[in-house]
Amino acid sequence: MAKNKSHDGSGPTQRQLQVGENVRRTLAEVLGRGDIHDPDLSRMSVTVGEVRMSSDLKIATAYVMPLGGEGQDELVGLLARNKGELRRVMSKKLGLKFAPDLRFRLDTTFDQMDETRRLFSRGDVQRDLDD
Repeated sequence: MAKNKSHDGSGPTQRQLQVGENVRRTLAEVLGRGDIHDPDLSRMSVTVGEVRMSSDLKIATAYVMPLGGEGQDELVGLLARNKGELRRVMSKKLGLKFAPDLRFRLDTTFDQMDETRRLFSRGDVQRDLDD
């Protein structure tokens, strides 16, 4: 059976989703247990909301947020500074052929949910929803 080499771009493949979830869980575990030897990073509690994999599975973009929202500005820098150690620790735990390059972005989904709630609570929107 031939591999499907072309993907129509309508969304991630099942393999991308599976590997992304495994990377997310492993990254959350490594950060939660404090396996990284950086005191600045170890003092922060980090939530890993999602990990998106590139189509070739060589780049993992992790969407992160510090617990409580404090220290957002420094979190991405701290994670980037410790990217090599994170990658080494994760590659041992994941058992993938190649450890993906890690990239970090702030997870803004919570802000988007707050804005959506605010919009739905407006009087004119409520009136439209009731109709």
